[in-house]
Amino acid sequence: MRFTGSILFLLLISYTSEAQVTPKENQEMGYILTEQDSILNDTIQLPEIIISKGDKMSAEELKQFQILQNRVYKVYPYAKLAADRLTALNTGMARLKSNREKKKYFKIVEDYLNNEFEERLKKLSRKQGQILVKLVHRQTGKTTYELIKTLKSGFKAFVSNTTANLFDISLKTEYKPYEVNEDYLIETILVRAFESGRLINQPPAAPVNYNKLMTHWEAKAKELNKK
Repeated sequence: MRFTGSILFLLLISYTSEAQVTPKENQEMGYILTEQDSILNDTIQLPEIIISKGDKMSAEELKQFQILQNRVYKVYPYAKLAADRLTALNTGMARLKSNREKKKYFKIVEDYLNNEFEERLKKLSRKQGQILVKLVHRQTGKTTYELIKTLKSGFKAFVSNTTANLFDISLKTEYKPYEVNEDYLIETILVRAFESGRLINQPPAAPVNYNKLMTHWEAKAKELNKK
């Protein structure tokens, strides 16, 4: 089942039309992962993985981690774009005086992004859509639901969230790396990708101290081992 592009598109249509998204192709990580590979079926549930200093993941944990890594590589550029466009939109709107000018400006942006990005978003898988919603919150500090509600209307946000739920996606999902293991792994992937130059670093809305985050999850791992 593919992630409905119209949901996140409602967010992206609110941004300026100057930037283009060109995510890099997947790189080799022992083997090449793509969304067409059988091991990337969206029904796969990632087990809880604790990444500790000096410890090595098992072969199965590494495979699952690489699956998640591939998905993050795919959608992070869109989340980064969302934050960039939100800043640009606010700047552009501030220069316009009348509601008529703002509506005209919005329509121009909407038409451009409809041609540029809608088909790309439609190709995202359900799981990629779930991760994108988390990363949008990481980069903007607001959930996708809140952004749509602000930029479009409360009713549009409600309808979008209802539609997203049909794909097991809640637009109200927040990014919580200290509470959700998958989010911790996503943060780990991002930190490594930024350091290697695989992804372009854009500071999140709420800074994350990765050393403290790792220590937090290592403590959780020790607690689990005692039981």
